[in-house]
Amino acid sequence: MNALETFIVESAVPQEAEAYRSIVADVISELVLGGAIGRIRIVLRPEDSLFQMAIVLRGSQPPVRLADVADLGYGVMERKEVRISIREEKYLSPLLEKLWARYGRGQVLQPERNTLIVRQDQDPEKEINYLEGMIVADPKQGLQSRLIEMAIRSTPEGFRVRYHSMKENSFIFVASEDMLKPEWIQQAHQMLAELQEEQ
Repeated sequence: MNALETFIVESAVPQEAEAYRSIVADVISELVLGGAIGRIRIVLRPEDSLFQMAIVLRGSQPPVRLADVADLGYGVMERKEVRISIREEKYLSPLLEKLWARYGRGQVLQPERNTLIVRQDQDPEKEINYLEGMIVADPKQGLQSRLIEMAIRSTPEGFRVRYHSMKENSFIFVASEDMLKPEWIQQAHQMLAELQEEQ
């Protein structure tokens, strides 16, 4: 796990804070989030049935577009086909899902492992322009789901009432056994603001 700039766990009971710090560190490592998280602060208040987490991310990667991982050109049949030559095979499966959704399975052929042919009735040049900009993978979406999983796995047992918010480079999570109070969410946003001010 990459070293975090800030890693604070606060609790009225020091042993509890240290135990939770260890649990959270393990979960961060298991979900390979060390490179994404810059600063994290957690507040545990068992007396109020409250768990709060604020995270400042190191920066997110931009979405991966088809033009980033493949070469596009015209197929045959009077240019009614678009030929896609995949350079990075790990994007093949999500790309196929997107192409099937747009064109239908019968219109997407795979004559070779890393080559796809898309049959379509549109203007091929216009379609190539569209496909070049198609988002094949969005690391931010995967990151958000891993952050939520990390927060849930770090939360005390029974804290099933939850709130989370993710913006550009920040993540907030609040959980409780009871109904969440607006001030708890506000406190989590304040925790985040303080983390963001740190240099």
